[in-house]
Amino acid sequence: MMKEKVVSKGRETFFGGAFVGLAWLLTVCIAVQTLLAGLALFRDGSMWRSHVMFVHIFEIVPLLMLIAGFAGSMAARYKWSSLALLLLVFAQYFTANVPAAGALHPVMAIFMFWLSVETARAARRSLRRGKETGT
Repeated sequence: MMKEKVVSKGRETFFGGAFVGLAWLLTVCIAVQTLLAGLALFRDGSMWRSHVMFVHIFEIVPLLMLIAGFAGSMAARYKWSSLALLLLVFAQYFTANVPAAGALHPVMAIFMFWLSVETARAARRSLRRGKETGT
């Protein structure tokens, strides 16, 4: 029984750490994505290609966060945040391709950045305290 608790705690720590790392990675990727958009707008229009292609590198990160959240028995709030971030990534495709929704694209990017920072901070604090595990 004691060995199972140790293994479970190790699994939770590993996946909890992976979750935090992925959340910070997503935050950085959103910042880089915003930089690429700014460069395309104000410096070199050919940077739009980089902006369009870069998302394909990090669009899976929220899904990996969600998986790590379940595998690490993270609190429900982190799983919901991961799901929200995943849905927001796909909503960005909609706003980028439907002209009537285009104005929402940068607003949603700001919200995604804020949500990823808050998720990363809260999950890191939780991991350090060793609390908020389970559903």
